Amino acid sequence: MSDDKKITVSRTIDASAADIFTVLSNPQRHAELDGSGFIVSDDKTDRITATGQVFTMNMEGDHMGGEYKTDNHVVGYDENKLLAWKTAPAGTEPPGWQWVWELKPQDADSTDVSLTYDWSAVTDKDLLKKVSFPLVSESELEDSLGRLAAAVSS
Repeated sequence: MSDDKKITVSRTIDASAADIFTVLSNPQRHAELDGSGFIVSDDKTDRITATGQVFTMNMEGDHMGGEYKTDNHVVGYDENKLLAWKTAPAGTEPPGWQWVWELKPQDADSTDVSLTYDWSAVTDKDLLKKVSFPLVSESELEDSLGRLAAAVSS
């Protein structure tokens, strides 16, 4: 599902919510999950355990002229249910887009997973002229869910 300022994709993954959350809360695994191809690696970040944490990622993309880093500010954390962060160029405050992972267990070995890319809070007119949102497509988000399914089954 998408509207003009957010995209949400969902799928059922044959794994427990706890197993999925273990992968999602480990920034070292995010490059493996990234369907956009922007994430290169994490920057020696600890596991995500609470809101207020910040994890840094090493990125690469033409939209930023090559290599860059992002600081990801954790704004939602409910173990085995929700993980959300707002992304910003390293050293800056988040300008308004966020990533939200929601997990809804169906049974012990099956979980509905939703991934939302939301840029509705971006209000900086210069940024909106510079960056063509969405930077990540619906199919790339769906690919991230497929990569997550593969990661928890391996």
